[in-house]
Amino acid sequence: MRKGYPSDIRREQFEVIQPLQESARRKTAPRDLYEVFCAVQYLLRTGCQWRALPIDFPKWRTVHSYFAIWSEPREGGCLLELALKKSGWRSPRETGAQRMQRVLDRRCAKREEHRYGSAEGL
Repeated sequence: MRKGYPSDIRREQFEVIQPLQESARRKTAPRDLYEVFCAVQYLLRTGCQWRALPIDFPKWRTVHSYFAIWSEPREGGCLLELALKKSGWRSPRETGAQRMQRVLDRRCAKREEHRYGSAEGL
């Protein structure tokens, strides 16, 4: 039994989205998808690194592989997006991935500005 986190949903909420998640289930040994889904929500909420996932959750590689499967684009949206909407999840203002992308975009823009800015002075 693991400790609860603020990002967790109740099992009753998960029962609504469980058929969605199982439709894309990997062909491996049975896994408690509730734990995997709560781990994904924890990652989205906190923006932590995959390897920094608390040990209470399944292994980070397992969570990452399900995240990749659930995030595959499909008609009507990816399964993860649909499941999050059905579960009533409210995202933080900005996820860790969005924050990282913003930082990378800013660095790239500064690099471009620096590279092209020096040529103008010639």
